[in-house]
Amino acid sequence: MGKKKIGTQTTEEAMTQATAIDSAVTASSVKNVAKKIEQGRVYVKASYNNTIISVTDEKGNLVCWSTAGSLGFKGPKKATPFAASKIVAALSEKLRKAGLSNVTIFLNGIGGGRDSSIRSFVNQGFTVLGIHDVTPVPHNGPKAKKVRRI
Repeated sequence: MGKKKIGTQTTEEAMTQATAIDSAVTASSVKNVAKKIEQGRVYVKASYNNTIISVTDEKGNLVCWSTAGSLGFKGPKKATPFAASKIVAALSEKLRKAGLSNVTIFLNGIGGGRDSSIRSFVNQGFTVLGIHDVTPVPHNGPKAKKVRRI
């Protein structure tokens, strides 16, 4: 298998990466939101590889969305709690323009950005009306494979 490669990052590289992420957050929040809504639904899809957050109104019409990849995160960093908090920061600027203040959060998946996204919405000043876990769970399903004999 070989040795694991441990990456080292200088402070200059870390600073340039942080400024790139911050500029991506501000660039994604420049777009105008025409709808004026007070209540909405937040759908958080937190997988092992990425975190996707989309916001809809009560009827299900999409207001805005963002992913960790669209903010400049690459590789396994996309599924981190830090990336989820940055996504919420980018979305909160868009949602302030739309007038959204009350949200119901629907969580899907078991990635690292699950809990961090909820905390970030609360810290950004949104009123969380409810949290629903809509992760699909199998109810027995098809018959499992036989145990492998060696």
